[in-house]
Amino acid sequence: MDARLTDFIKQHVLVHFDLNWLELGDSLQLSPLGKGHINQTFLVQWPQGAMVLQRINTHVFSCPKSLMDNLHRVYQCLMGSHLDKQDPLTRYQLAIPRPLMTNKHQSMLDLGEQGVWRGMEYLESSHCIEQVDTSAQAETAARAFAHFSRHLMAIEPDKMQDVIPDFHDLSQRIKSLTQTVKEDPRQRLEGCQHWVDFAVNQTNFIEEVNHTLSLLPRRICHNDTKINNLLFKMHDMTAMAVIDLDTCMSGYLLYDFGDMVRTFCSTVEEDSHKLEQLGVRETIFAAICKGYLSELGDVISLAEKQSLWLGARLMCFMLGVRFLIDHLAGDHYFKIQYPGHNLVRAANQFTLYQRLLEQEADLVAYIY
Repeated sequence: MDARLTDFIKQHVLVHFDLNWLELGDSLQLSPLGKGHINQTFLVQWPQGAMVLQRINTHVFSCPKSLMDNLHRVYQCLMGSHLDKQDPLTRYQLAIPRPLMTNKHQSMLDLGEQGVWRGMEYLESSHCIEQVDTSAQAETAARAFAHFSRHLMAIEPDKMQDVIPDFHDLSQRIKSLTQTVKEDPRQRLEGCQHWVDFAVNQTNFIEEVNHTLSLLPRRICHNDTKINNLLFKMHDMTAMAVIDLDTCMSGYLLYDFGDMVRTFCSTVEEDSHKLEQLGVRETIFAAICKGYLSELGDVISLAEKQSLWLGARLMCFMLGVRFLIDHLAGDHYFKIQYPGHNLVRAANQFTLYQRLLEQEADLVAYIY
């Protein structure tokens, strides 16, 4: 970890959370945590405890206050259910990482050009995985994310703020793609015209999405149900906590289901360029359906259940569009490791969308 960043955090950030770096000396340790594309996340450890520290990406989250207001609303809702001793069978069963307040009892620390920072409780004996290897992992995660969504149904959708407007609005994403293609600010269109044409020509699919969403009830969704946003208990690999709640907003359950399919089921990693090896793992898809529907089957409408297959296709296609826009615009949203990284990701996701269509008859049977 960069020494200058470490010194800055110790001297100018942690002091606002009652951590005296002079007294703790070398016993205060900082290390990067996780592999998220958006925020910078660190694990802070000292002899008496630990915390998670994040620098919020204000390019992505332009109104951090809205983000933190949503986070506290979700935390209060889940804590209310978790502490409900009247009906333990319906109580929220997972741990809920606590947002940490600053010395001035503020939910975040705004240091101007030096960033917006926040602290979160660190859950000891937790374990995070970066990819799904077994059906058991997929089923456990699907059940946990469904459990999370079920308990957030107590929040009226309009009570949550849209921290990223039009986040899963496919029509708006296509409009953004069209505008970015027109401007071509980095002169990259020539190298990806094939995928641009592929995306904008999916007009029937876009119409299907718009029609289906008009028939569904809005829910509070996590909106980023990757496997590394679930913590497992280290000793038995059961679900411990749903984390990374920044994108919790109103939406449709098909978003969360689809994002699990997108990130759990592929035979290659999200940024793999080996498209000839990319396929959909049917056993993992089946496990997602089993876990998700076993938890939500009695509280969702028939229309919502029928929309899940649309969600499976939508989320990989939508991410393909988003990766493609970011590549054309200059890689401002998603972190990249090399030039053209976002184009590789876009091709990967569009190919996954095609593979899902090829296996549709077999996969849909697990939903119905």
